[in-house]
Amino acid sequence: MEEERMNRGSDEKEEDEDVPEEERPSQACAWCDKVHRSISKWMLPEDARDTYLERANCIPPPIFIISISIAELAVFIYYAVWMPQKQWITLDEGVWNSPFTYRPDKREEAWRFISYMLVHAGVQHILGNLFLQLLLGIPLELVHKGHRIGLVYLAGVIGGSLASSIFDPHLGLVGASGGVYALMGGYFMNVIVNFKEMVPLFGVFRLLFIVLIVGTDMGFALYRRFIAQTTGPAVSFVAHIAGGLAGMTIGYVVFSSFDKNLIKDPRFWICIAAYFVCVLFAIFFNIFLSPAS
Repeated sequence: MEEERMNRGSDEKEEDEDVPEEERPSQACAWCDKVHRSISKWMLPEDARDTYLERANCIPPPIFIISISIAELAVFIYYAVWMPQKQWITLDEGVWNSPFTYRPDKREEAWRFISYMLVHAGVQHILGNLFLQLLLGIPLELVHKGHRIGLVYLAGVIGGSLASSIFDPHLGLVGASGGVYALMGGYFMNVIVNFKEMVPLFGVFRLLFIVLIVGTDMGFALYRRFIAQTTGPAVSFVAHIAGGLAGMTIGYVVFSSFDKNLIKDPRFWICIAAYFVCVLFAIFFNIFLSPAS
């Protein structure tokens, strides 16, 4: 009996080895498998899709993007509902006086260079940022995992506030646009470089979508900054540009190194070194040269 069981087990093993790889059950469930196959076509060049699908699963879920989105929404609801102001419509004193908002007169409170991403100037601001970062951030995090997406996102946030403190030194800053534009910038560069391998028709659509979103958002930001008569405090638009540049450098390297070790990629260290040089210059500028009071 024991010998028969051993023979049966070896026969089953040989049968499993004869099954084509495409028909073997993947690590992901059937529904997740369909999702991952669609995501791989949108996010990765053809030569990286097989590697991704071999190890794709729904664990861990996109925790970073979901968590940061919930935090931003919770802070917005707090100021919109429990604080007596008109935050549903525009930036008001409650948000301007928030300990999260970046303000040039309080820039010695260093956490504000990051925490400003949690507060937003009105319902259209929060909804636009949440829509974009969930639409793009969840697929990116499923592919690249949370630690890489967090690196790109926070590089855009920090770069956005530091650039704003230099090029718009008298204005405050609210919103997660720096992080959102970092994700878009990295994805945009990845699509450009791998255009022929990422389903060309979809590639055209994706590029047009990004250009349309960026053009519309930047148009409104410039309108609010230079033309519109605002009743509340004005905010800078520079974080959009700086976040996009962070994404087009650090984000591109991260997103193009899906199946590679970033630590061994010289492009990554070149981008990090250049980023830290800019950060050190911004710190020096804010301490010694800033015209802000």
